[in-house]
Amino acid sequence: MTDIRDNGRFEYTGWSKSCELAVGIPASQVLGKTPQEVIGADEGAAVEQKYLRCFQTGIPITYEECLTFNDQKTWWLTILSPLKDETGKVYRIVGTTINISDRKQAESAVTEKSQALGTALEDLQQAQLQIVQSEKMSALGNLVAGVAHEMNNPLGFIAASLKQTKPTIADVVQHLKLYQESLPNPGAEILDHAEEIDLDYSLEDLPKAIDSMVMACDRLKNISTSLRTFSRADKDYKVPFKIHEGIESTILILKHRLKANEQRPAIEVITNYGSLPQVECFPGQLNQVIMNILANAIDALDESNSGRNFAEIQENPNKITIQTSLKDNQVQIKISDNAKGMNEEVKQKIFDHLFTTKSVGKGTGLGLAIARQIVVEKHGGSIHCNSYPGKGTEFAIAIPVRQ
Repeated sequence: MTDIRDNGRFEYTGWSKSCELAVGIPASQVLGKTPQEVIGADEGAAVEQKYLRCFQTGIPITYEECLTFNDQKTWWLTILSPLKDETGKVYRIVGTTINISDRKQAESAVTEKSQALGTALEDLQQAQLQIVQSEKMSALGNLVAGVAHEMNNPLGFIAASLKQTKPTIADVVQHLKLYQESLPNPGAEILDHAEEIDLDYSLEDLPKAIDSMVMACDRLKNISTSLRTFSRADKDYKVPFKIHEGIESTILILKHRLKANEQRPAIEVITNYGSLPQVECFPGQLNQVIMNILANAIDALDESNSGRNFAEIQENPNKITIQTSLKDNQVQIKISDNAKGMNEEVKQKIFDHLFTTKSVGKGTGLGLAIARQIVVEKHGGSIHCNSYPGKGTEFAIAIPVRQ
């Protein structure tokens, strides 16, 4: 029990046997003393404030506190009850205190275990992302590199054959023209055959066909080079890499998704490249980041076309814009689209593990989580999303030039 002195300070006027046993301080060391004199200035002042509040309001107070008795910190659950006289004035406060140190220790242990489990879960998720990323890039790299390699053999043979065939055909055509000049009056059989095979058209068109095949070989060679650039096997250390080559190879690989179809015109890709140095990085992983973002942009544009006909889309065509620049010794890459955009709630979650806005079977929720891990953890960079409903989405990536 505590009473209030004339000077406004509280003093203990009662100290039960159970208090002596619980706290370990005999009544002789407590009675007539203030909380500050019993448990110290700071803790005593905090206890006295609670007594004062109970005294002034006349309302019971329940609270938990950590106090030091005999140099040992313990937790207590205290209930303060005001005693009132016949006029309703509080003249004494009775306190009931229970030692809850064991409960607090149990709660602390549970909290620590929860934090440990949370950390373990986060580590597990990161490990899963790394495994998925590693396996995905390994499988994709092997597949793409294998395709590129297999393309090179027949492609080299065709290109070499065309190189030899073109002058040979030119010689044959020239020789045939000499025959025509030497025999101005060929027989009916020759004339009929020439008309049947449309000789004049064939002589004019054959060199063009050869040129077209040479151009096709050059394009296949570019595709093969892009596949090998995209699927570059990363080493255990970062290597210099031309970011623009990675972007161009990724665009070329996604060309089939950018082309026009029955539902929409072609998606226009606008590139605005700044002058960039080579970047020390893991090229294969950065290519994967760009691939994920571009593929998501194409998905978003296709989704935004829902409910619009070909002509309506043509009036406001689908566009993806890629900008690069150098700022503060960091390469800046901005990839934006003019799709529907996303609201703030979705934007806050897009880098979360397993979060996806796509329907079942179309998205795993790992692409952007892996992209963030590659940019932030593997390269010490940053990746941010800026998006507003109806205005499209922009991903801004920053990668240090030197690690």
